[in-house]
Amino acid sequence: MPSGIRRTIGQLLIGSFPGATIPPELRSLAREFQLGGVILFARNIEAPEQVAELSHDIQSLASETPLWVSVDQEGGRVARLRAPFTEWPPMAALGRAGDVTLASKFAAALAAELKAVGITLDYAPVLDIHTNPKNPVIGDRALADDAAVVGKLGAAIVRGLQDNGVAACGKHFPGHGDTSVDSHFELPLVEHPPDRIRRVESVPFREAIAARVAFIMTAHVLVPSIDDEKPATLSRRIVYDLLRDELGFGGVILSDDLEMKAIAATYSVPDAAVQAIAAGCDALLICAGHVDAQVAALEALVHAVEDGQIPYKRLEDALSRNRRAKEQFLAAGVTSSAKNLRSVVGCDAHRRIADEMARYV
Repeated sequence: MPSGIRRTIGQLLIGSFPGATIPPELRSLAREFQLGGVILFARNIEAPEQVAELSHDIQSLASETPLWVSVDQEGGRVARLRAPFTEWPPMAALGRAGDVTLASKFAAALAAELKAVGITLDYAPVLDIHTNPKNPVIGDRALADDAAVVGKLGAAIVRGLQDNGVAACGKHFPGHGDTSVDSHFELPLVEHPPDRIRRVESVPFREAIAARVAFIMTAHVLVPSIDDEKPATLSRRIVYDLLRDELGFGGVILSDDLEMKAIAATYSVPDAAVQAIAAGCDALLICAGHVDAQVAALEALVHAVEDGQIPYKRLEDALSRNRRAKEQFLAAGVTSSAKNLRSVVGCDAHRRIADEMARYV
């Protein structure tokens, strides 16, 4: 068994922490396991200059490979970066506008503000289709209720982010649009047959894959017609057979937060981490900010590789996908400069794009 497992396993984790500065516990984790990246929440963010400084500090945790500094910055109600950053309308506005050029301009402006503060991975666009008006968690986060519109605009956002140096992440596969409960609190059920999922829910993901999206995030939903036991994130039939094999996605498959109740009510975080990687996920989000839970998950992954529960070839494949994505987006180094921040963040040109979008709210 190769001796470097412990050093490299941390590349599979995008972790989190409380507060506006990096705690000693996360520094210790990064020294031991070579952390893959972090996700920032409102609790980590005070001002643009502070975010730039924090991003720079996060990169100091790297021993060999730069870290992802990531965020949920969709627009509308899911936006961790608030004023003086540009406050973008919800994505449903872009759907109503139906304008690919506007979607591209939005994504390019968003990427410029993220890069200005050292953020390199955005969990956008949402590729769920808003086919259930009673959906409590997607709603106006979705671009539209039509698969073709979501696909066309989603692909434009992917290109707009990635052409401007920020990795995009399409979410939530195989589709969270037609559910009636919030996976933050319980496990939603998707009651469509496989042919409907291929014909409708998969369309925007196919478009994003054609646009070379770097990441796709799984949904914590149960799709009994494909796997009646395991939620999508932990299901090889959905993660590997459908997304990797059938749809041909070659990038990084990322789990949604393993501490959400849809998973955590049934599976411990270490158990979910092992099952997700075994199913075909290449990276894991663990978001509550408890570093001990993140360490426990990494320890469980080490043991799972050592005892063959996760084949070593599966680990190598996950690590190589993460490495390729970092080579594409982080090879030039990560810079954030407090000097030029205010000329980019919330600038007039970006506000004009937001105002144009707001006409369709």
